Amino acid sequence: MIGRLWGVVAEVGEEEALLDVAGVGYVVRCGSRTLARLPATGETATLHIESQWGEQTGMTLYGFVDRNERRAFVMLKTIQGVGPKAALAVLDVLPPAELSAAAQRGDQAAVARAQGVGPKLALRIVTELKDKPIGDGLVAAFHAGAAPAAPPPPSAAGEAVAALMGLGVAEPAARRVVEQAALRLGDETEAPALIKAALQELGR
Repeated sequence: MIGRLWGVVAEVGEEEALLDVAGVGYVVRCGSRTLARLPATGETATLHIESQWGEQTGMTLYGFVDRNERRAFVMLKTIQGVGPKAALAVLDVLPPAELSAAAQRGDQAAVARAQGVGPKLALRIVTELKDKPIGDGLVAAFHAGAAPAAPPPPSAAGEAVAALMGLGVAEPAARRVVEQAALRLGDETEAPALIKAALQELGR
């Protein structure tokens, strides 16, 4: 299994790069953020590689500038419904440290910004990744003097919105009915009661 490649950047396309390693050209699939961070054609680069074998496609190499991104990619692929394309899309909008923080606070909306990732899959991702270390991105942030503050617990309204989105309700509609339910029941209402009231609002 190939774990890392060091060579000359020969070409950079929309979804992949061609890396010349001692005269052998390796086609490496990358996310758009990784491709944008590669050096110019003709310069050397190092890519951390995750290999995947498919009966129809053969060996596919996925490349990352940072090893934590590779670790996050592997972790994302273990989640049901998340293939390589979706995992790359998530890492395009959320680097590992930000993905970890989003999972800790249950921020499925941040994950759903990834192309091809809907609300249900985003909810599954943040649920699966919550309390799991994603590489050592957060540790690196501490060493850099930018330690992230502990994320606040999600509000009852936020939990209710997330639950409705998990049921297939569009985010704007979910927020609208949850706000209406909160106004009717009061700000101290807990999430289960808000969800029940919001579903009643939707049924009207």
